[in-house]
Amino acid sequence: MPQIVFLPHAELCPDGAVVEAEKGESILNVALRNGIEIEHACEKSCACTTCHVIVREGFNDLEPSDDLEDDMLDKAWGLEPESRLSCQAKVEDEDLVVEIPKYTVNMVSEG
Repeated sequence: MPQIVFLPHAELCPDGAVVEAEKGESILNVALRNGIEIEHACEKSCACTTCHVIVREGFNDLEPSDDLEDDMLDKAWGLEPESRLSCQAKVEDEDLVVEIPKYTVNMVSEG
């Protein structure tokens, strides 16, 4: 069973976390199931960028993003080559190391 290492985030995961994931499960669903409240303003429909994450390790094991995700990612704050929308990136066989960016495009958090 693959693991996801969430790097420390000052508000969402101050100490970081190492959690188990099911193959085919989205990074966002794994995070939420483990109490890491990544924003997801569009309710996981690939219509915003609030769930943007950076996959620091294991990026190449993920299925490639589709055109819709790529179009949305273009609007994300702090975009990097290993950026993904966590609602769209599905866990495969390899472990992942994920960074949750400090900021989202939302000025006010919905939490």
